[in-house]
Amino acid sequence: MPYDEPLAERVNQLLLTHAGVTARKMFGGLAFMLNGNMSVGIVQDHLMVRVGPEGYEDALEQPHCRPMDITGRPMRGWVMVDAKGVAADTDLNTWVHLGVRFASSLPVK
Repeated sequence: MPYDEPLAERVNQLLLTHAGVTARKMFGGLAFMLNGNMSVGIVQDHLMVRVGPEGYEDALEQPHCRPMDITGRPMRGWVMVDAKGVAADTDLNTWVHLGVRFASSLPVK
């Protein structure tokens, strides 16, 4: 299973109200782009969240969260949230909002 499709649908539902959102397959999973900038994504049953350099340390203090490491080197500004960390709709909404907030701060691509 490349990515958790029910999780992808839950994320998609949260992003319906945002203009400029597209989904693209990458990293062996699914990435949600906002105006051309990645905001969140799904790899297996984990949620990738682009929190930015300033939100990175705070994000890592949250339960079920760890540095994003796909290439063997952690990517600062990106975190992975395990399935338990997004099982509740309120938790998923919080993480998706963080990703959208950071992606919205970037120039449109």
